Amino acid sequence: MEFWNDIATDNSWKVLIELTKKYDFIVIGGWASYLLTKTIKSKDIDIIADFDTLEKFKMDFRLKKNIHLKKYEFIKDEISVDVYIPYFSKLVIPIEDIMKNTITIEGIKIIKPEILLILKQQAEFERKDSIKGLKDRVDILNLLINSDIKLKQYFVLVKKYKLKKYPKRLKNIIQTSKKEFEYLGIKDPRKIKLIKKDLIDKIRKLSI
Repeated sequence: MEFWNDIATDNSWKVLIELTKKYDFIVIGGWASYLLTKTIKSKDIDIIADFDTLEKFKMDFRLKKNIHLKKYEFIKDEISVDVYIPYFSKLVIPIEDIMKNTITIEGIKIIKPEILLILKQQAEFERKDSIKGLKDRVDILNLLINSDIKLKQYFVLVKKYKLKKYPKRLKNIIQTSKKEFEYLGIKDPRKIKLIKKDLIDKIRKLSI
């Protein structure tokens, strides 16, 4: 199962590669999750950029400032690109800190999985009743199951940035997910039960 059709995701990937070759930025969101897990592609592109890169975007695209959502936006080849910048965008982890915690996969700079998990949770809190909220939960489970995420570091970040409700919501997502597992190609009830138990046990152990 895929959220978006192949034409949309293939076009989005092509745009991401083209942008990577010309501009300096950090990928967050669905494409970062894909690069970490190699499953579940994305349609939209979400990135963090500094002010120099933002100025380059202004010269090359019709850049819009979204005051309400605290981000910039532009369209390239029918693909939506959301740009988050320091001191303006409101992410639960300051962008200045995020920019110090990156890795590179396939020549693309992305955020570390523990930070991505927290940002995915932030998005899921804000739109949990929408199709994008479902996609957020799939990405959250995907990171927990298929990436080299360090849950101990996740709890360090949760404590540092005072995100007390995040571990509780994370456990709830794991316990109540059903359709989300189908998108990951996991349909065997016994396997799902074992995965849930393993993840919950790890979280409980670390949250003590």
